[in-house]
Amino acid sequence: MSTIQSRRQLDNTRKKLQMLEERLGELGAVPVENPQTRELTRRSLKKLANQLQEEIARFESHAPARSDGA
Repeated sequence: MSTIQSRRQLDNTRKKLQMLEERLGELGAVPVENPQTRELTRRSLKKLANQLQEEIARFESHAPARSDGA
């Protein structure tokens, strides 16, 4: 598992997480021929989203507080 090491990587990881969450929301709205494939896709995307959330939390818990209030 990769780890976030900079604010830039943190920002990119947040963008990836947002894209995954949007895709997860879209999955239920689109009719499919194979519901099993959709469920497997949903599980895979959810697992990746959880990993990204954990990386973000890990970075934020170890990162020094910024003095500019951001």
